Amino acid sequence: MSLFTLRWGIISTGWIAEQVVSDLLVDPTTRGTNDIVHKVTAVGSRSVEKAQKFINEFVNGDKTVKAYGTYDEVYADKNVDAIYIGTPHTYHYTNALDALKAKKHVLCEKPVTCNAAELRSLIATAKENEVFFMEALWTRFQPLAKEVKELIDSGTLGLPVIVHADFSVDFGIDKLPLTHRMLDPKLGGGAILDLGPYPLIWTILALYEHPANKRTKPSNVTSTMYKTPITGVDCNTSYIITFSPNSSTGSTLAAQAVLSCSMNVASHNPGVTIRFEKGTIMIDAPVPCPLRYTVQYFQEGKPGKIAREDTRTFEYVGSGWHFQADEVARCVRDGKLESELWSHDKSILEMEVFDEVRYQGGYKFPDGIEKVLLPVRCG
Repeated sequence: MSLFTLRWGIISTGWIAEQVVSDLLVDPTTRGTNDIVHKVTAVGSRSVEKAQKFINEFVNGDKTVKAYGTYDEVYADKNVDAIYIGTPHTYHYTNALDALKAKKHVLCEKPVTCNAAELRSLIATAKENEVFFMEALWTRFQPLAKEVKELIDSGTLGLPVIVHADFSVDFGIDKLPLTHRMLDPKLGGGAILDLGPYPLIWTILALYEHPANKRTKPSNVTSTMYKTPITGVDCNTSYIITFSPNSSTGSTLAAQAVLSCSMNVASHNPGVTIRFEKGTIMIDAPVPCPLRYTVQYFQEGKPGKIAREDTRTFEYVGSGWHFQADEVARCVRDGKLESELWSHDKSILEMEVFDEVRYQGGYKFPDGIEKVLLPVRCG
């Protein structure tokens, strides 16, 4: 197979764009990838100077890379195949919509939108323009996640029963400016949208994607949140997701996920525990990019009695962001409009869960933040 090059335009020059671009430039052969290569061809920021500074620092000063002072110029660049969007949450919808209408493939940072209605609008636009669109939930593409998924689907451990997962970061919120992305409701601040996708990704992988579930949506989502008095965004949020057997879909899975995220305390270890009928998988923190997991196998007929324990550790060059970029490149090369590993229905499920969690917690965005509104709910 000939080498396929995907040419990237980068939207925003913040920390997360720095991480993604640094990984894009890692030699793909170091991770066993020999069919694709990534090329950054344009960077857009609020000024040409900021874009050029980013190129100098993170794209090795490559003089072939265009520096633009507007995002529209990146969308219009004929040497750009795909757009990576790394702006704050509340800008994702507008940025992605503009890129899709320009017929560019899009990898949009998580959370992909502010609500499920915005996401459905973007998916419709992507299909209308026949371009690839995916949320950048990088965890799902990492080697550890793929291996854990294979182990779950093998049935060796029996059916999953309960998932415990947490992702928390102590941001020192008492010392943050009110305009910080974690505190500002105009930027979709709070724990649930910024940190919540990571406990949820392991729930989707272990439960929603499980063969016994038949892609059946949860039967119930229950949540509670503590909102910081500083700005009213959620500081600590816990949510329980229940999957129940469903005769109409053929699902036979009965399982729950107990998830949490906080922005005023550090994560604990293990970050994820998946408990099965015949054993347990414990995944080390940090849950967005774990490098080690342990499997406990129970003695036959003796639930909870450990027969043996295996630990797997992973190493690779880079920080793990490049695996999702490889997926985008292969999908674009093959003419696919969505990824099978992180398909549109999974992002929709994610945003529906977050919509429900915010509704139950009474966390509403300021007027005008949501560009596509959810149906009005009574009660």
